[in-house]
Amino acid sequence: MAASAEGDAEGSCAAERPGAGGLALLGLAPSAPSCPHGPALLFVKTSQGKEEGRRFYACSACRDRRDCNFFQWEDEKVSEARLAAREEYNRNHQPSFTHRQNVERYENFVLLPLSKRRFCQECQQLLLPSEWEKHSDHQFLCDISTAQLKSPSQLLYPLENKKTNAQYLFADRSCQFLLDLIIDLGFRQVLCVGTPRYSQFYTEDEFCHYNMFNHYFFGGEASRETCRKFLYQDNGERVIMVTDPPFGGLVGALASSFKKLMSMWKKTEKEGHNNQEMPVFWIFPYFFESRILDYFPSFSMMDYQVDYDNHALYKYGKTGRRQSPVRIFTNLTPSMIVLPVEEGYRFCAICQRYVSSGNQHCEICNSCTSKDGRRWKHCVLCKKCVKPSWFHCNNCNCCALQNHTCEKTDAGCFVCGKAGHKRSTCPSLSCTRTAYQGDEKQRKKTLKRVRMGICKRSAMKHAIFSRKKAKNKKKKT
Repeated sequence: MAASAEGDAEGSCAAERPGAGGLALLGLAPSAPSCPHGPALLFVKTSQGKEEGRRFYACSACRDRRDCNFFQWEDEKVSEARLAAREEYNRNHQPSFTHRQNVERYENFVLLPLSKRRFCQECQQLLLPSEWEKHSDHQFLCDISTAQLKSPSQLLYPLENKKTNAQYLFADRSCQFLLDLIIDLGFRQVLCVGTPRYSQFYTEDEFCHYNMFNHYFFGGEASRETCRKFLYQDNGERVIMVTDPPFGGLVGALASSFKKLMSMWKKTEKEGHNNQEMPVFWIFPYFFESRILDYFPSFSMMDYQVDYDNHALYKYGKTGRRQSPVRIFTNLTPSMIVLPVEEGYRFCAICQRYVSSGNQHCEICNSCTSKDGRRWKHCVLCKKCVKPSWFHCNNCNCCALQNHTCEKTDAGCFVCGKAGHKRSTCPSLSCTRTAYQGDEKQRKKTLKRVRMGICKRSAMKHAIFSRKKAKNKKKKT
């Protein structure tokens, strides 16, 4: 079964953890207002060392206000007229056809002879003969075969708006590996979360239009029930959820939705599910490991490099920082995930899992510690393994790149004079700014004196240099 996902964005729209400054995600409120993408998420603006700011609702799927400009303060009173206008706007910004209409169109389409099967490449839509005239000036494909209809990812153009719904497709290598792995593990039903625009090609029993950032089923309770029934087949025995979310999506929002899907599976009638989780393959970059494990402690990260056909960087076979950072996170026992030996993966008997060829077991950490495929080195001072290009910095008291900017300096903070932090993160910075603002004239005078001093020194240096130059000329003559 495929569950589509709204907002396949690549970049991040907000911070998730309060206290670091910026925007903090508070989650989905029970009475949250809605935009065209379903219930909005609740955020709060935070700043370093200050109390939380005013809370507000924003779109769960789009981080660019030009794609969805929904915004509402949490404590804002919205008039009846504005609510009515919003509901009408939301209705008008839904897909051209409902899922039911798409199913009917598909049924009529497959009855057509091959010569009359057309697909509009500009509108990304299957065309019936009565619609040809409307699309006469568009580019379209002819003679759409049954094989093409069964592989919609190869028929549809991947969307390219990185801030809203960029789509990257697995390379054949990764597709075949995942398919073989799922079959070898004995799973027969796959809940694919993150397959947008498949509504044209699948029936209502096979596809749900779903927003993975707010657990919203666009088809309402009927669509939710379809998903529930799918998870209940065979008492949930042989079902696995596979998800490849947008890498810029908020991990907290994704985790919340995934937990709710897993909870739907857990309510199956089979005995013994109480202490189990629905099997999951969450495909995501390795540098999100700590975030994912915060929400799912039972998960572990596999070393397998997932690569994509239409992504310039996420390619298999490259070395160093150029290789794909995308991995598989799963709650299955790691030893069950057999990685291809022909690609250099090997089994570590101590860790009881398959690892990449460059991932050497550290006896001190008692683990195969590499995350990016290179052999990492152990730092005695940090008490952990670090990247091979990192070195221990005594100022920062941790390992970092050799040309990094130190977090700690001997000189201390320029604002308060204390060591341990920079000026930009000084707790006293806000107070200092207030004092400066309270004596603006004095600050301007000081600044002017400093500038004048710099100008005078520069003029003096220039005059001395000119005199020396003149003397040298006289000596030569």
